[in-house]
Amino acid sequence: MIKDEVRKFILEKFLFNCGDQLDDEMSLIDTNTVDSVGILEIVGFIENRFRIKVEDEELTAENLDSINKITRFVERKLGAQG
Repeated sequence: MIKDEVRKFILEKFLFNCGDQLDDEMSLIDTNTVDSVGILEIVGFIENRFRIKVEDEELTAENLDSINKITRFVERKLGAQG
C-alpha cells in the first residue's frame, strides 16, 4: 500500500523509527519533521519507488506536506499514467 511505504520511509529517514504517533495528516514542514532538503529526499523516494516524475510546479505543500497528501499525490500521478 502506498501510504504504508510513504509512512515507513518518513519514519526511517526523518524520525528514526521513534515516531509511532505520527499522524497521517500532520504537517511535515510545520512540525519541522522535514526541511527543503527533506522534501527533495521524499521526492527522490517517490520518483524511484513508484516510477513517477515530480515536476517542479508540483513541489508544493499541497502535494508533499503530510503522509496523506503524499499518498494522494502519488495515487493521482499513477492514475494519470494509466
